[in-house]
Amino acid sequence: MPASDQKVKDAVAAIQTMCDRRPRIGIVLGSGLGDFGDGLHNRVEIDTSNIPHYPVSTVPGHAGRLVFGQLVSEGKTSADLLAFQGRIHFYECNDLEKVIFPIQVAAELGIETLILTNAAGGINKAFRPGDLMLIRDFINLTMENPLRGISPPRTASAGNGLDADLLSLARSIAHSSGVQVKEGVYCWTKGPSYESAAEIRMMALAGADAVGMSTMPEVMVATQHGMKVLGVSCITNYATGLTDAKLDHQEVTDVANMVKANFTELLTKIVLALP
Repeated sequence: MPASDQKVKDAVAAIQTMCDRRPRIGIVLGSGLGDFGDGLHNRVEIDTSNIPHYPVSTVPGHAGRLVFGQLVSEGKTSADLLAFQGRIHFYECNDLEKVIFPIQVAAELGIETLILTNAAGGINKAFRPGDLMLIRDFINLTMENPLRGISPPRTASAGNGLDADLLSLARSIAHSSGVQVKEGVYCWTKGPSYESAAEIRMMALAGADAVGMSTMPEVMVATQHGMKVLGVSCITNYATGLTDAKLDHQEVTDVANMVKANFTELLTKIVLALP
């Protein structure tokens, strides 16, 4: 169920007393990718603990901050943007209202373009830890849908919520910049435990290239609010069964830190290319 309009309005009113920026671009930074927000110029940082009704992130690598600012690179300055350093996962709270609350706040703040990033396990055997994957489509294995209770419903609409023009732009920028990217299908699971080897084989048969515990509810709600959405996964590990290695969250954040340069370059150039 979505959060009440009043809770969202309370949160936005509090944010606007602390920052008078009106960003049109939003970026949600996944596990280990939060440092991107520290590179913004003219930053205004707000701890989410100071925002009424805002859910608290409990996962390492998710700082729980909103960072307003601009990107500056090669003599160009971006439009104002808002970076969410960290997100709320369904497994933390078992409450989709909390998971999608930041996206509802983003919509009320006037965000028109949303870039969603995450750390994911690679299912496609051609993927390696450190690869960046542009999300082309997704599979929802949770049987949950955050659009329940939102009126008017768009659950029967065609498409997956990911913007084809943004995907094409990201693909073109990666190619021209020499940043290697993959493309694929992201599979959303509830977590918090990693998947079994048999589950990974099932996902592969269904066409999944990567698996993670976030992002898809945000895609659906952002689209419902009329935002254009791009998804980017950082492949941080091989999924269960593809190697003998034992999975842990530290590996996720370590690999995300390792690819920071490529990730930052790609996102910066995408943002600078937005109107």
